Amino acid sequence: MVNARPPVPDRSLSIVIPTLNAAATLGPVLAACAKARAEAVAEIILVDGGSRDGTVAVARAAGCRVIEAPRGRGPQLAAGARAANGDWLLFLHADTRPAPGWSGIARGFMAAPGNAGRAGYFAFALDDPAPAARRLERLVAWRCRRLGLPYGDQGLLLSRAFHDALGGVRPIPLMEDVDLVRRIGRRRLVGLPVAALTSAARWRREGWRRRSARNLLCLSLFFLGLPPRLIQRLYG
Repeated sequence: MVNARPPVPDRSLSIVIPTLNAAATLGPVLAACAKARAEAVAEIILVDGGSRDGTVAVARAAGCRVIEAPRGRGPQLAAGARAANGDWLLFLHADTRPAPGWSGIARGFMAAPGNAGRAGYFAFALDDPAPAARRLERLVAWRCRRLGLPYGDQGLLLSRAFHDALGGVRPIPLMEDVDLVRRIGRRRLVGLPVAALTSAARWRREGWRRRSARNLLCLSLFFLGLPPRLIQRLYG
């Protein structure tokens, strides 16, 4: 006998978060999501790829549904989407926190009939006061506006039906976000008027120019057809 998904309210939202040793950043992200639980969020699904810190404990204490999947954002997001009960999905990174007011904007996007075949994404923001952070935010805004390439650290909100029609998230270890937004297409991507704050720890640790250059190189190699498993070695 096949277990049917439990009924959920119309336009309910499942938030899917892939994690790997994310205990240090996860708490504020879940707190930002939990504030919307009484509004449109049906569930928060944490898909863990084998964490050895307190990630799973943090998620369970916050009332998340926790599942396991093979390591890699692509496989983890694909597993989370399959497990989700909502008729809308929000893919979110474990170090990316939607700004206050995000849920109302998300509800408005979900309620508009024309958005059933479109995907929304948050504005990119970094949790660092450095001028380099502001320059990077402006570059990302240009990339999204001109090239139609929001990344996973901006979140991605789309209906379950649209997600399924696109073929879903492919279980690749890296560039799963770029792969998905390319299938969505620039004209079907909508920038939402609210930011998502992402940790700048990687840029601070590796250097602003060096990290940004590495990201650009990885993107270029993906566009040239290099397998994601090989790009992953360079990404770090």
